[in-house]
Amino acid sequence: MKFRNAFTRLTLPCLLLLAVLALGKSDGKPVTVKGYVLDSACAFTKGLSKPISKNCAEACAKAGSPLVILADDGTIYWPIAETTPSSGQNEKLLPYAGQKVAASGKVFQRGGSSAIVIDKLEAVSNGK
Repeated sequence: MKFRNAFTRLTLPCLLLLAVLALGKSDGKPVTVKGYVLDSACAFTKGLSKPISKNCAEACAKAGSPLVILADDGTIYWPIAETTPSSGQNEKLLPYAGQKVAASGKVFQRGGSSAIVIDKLEAVSNGK
């Protein structure tokens, strides 16, 4: 009887936790984001609307600064991987450093931050 009570006391909280986690999972919204690829430090500290230069964005990325997409509306999108364990996304973005891009994928938002799992990434002209 003691085993049954202990088992019930442990199982019920675990099942409730799993239910809460399953309900809280976000599948992300499919979108296309247009903006500039630049390093995260400049995006936050310099108040830029676009990168200073391609070389600047590349140098910061190679030094370890995560690249982000600064959308036309000022939203900063953190590129993330959908896999676990996760992986950095600089390798995917580095060829586009300093350029305007269209990134299609799933957007996740939490606590005022926006992240995107990129399915397709392509350069766009500055006029578009």
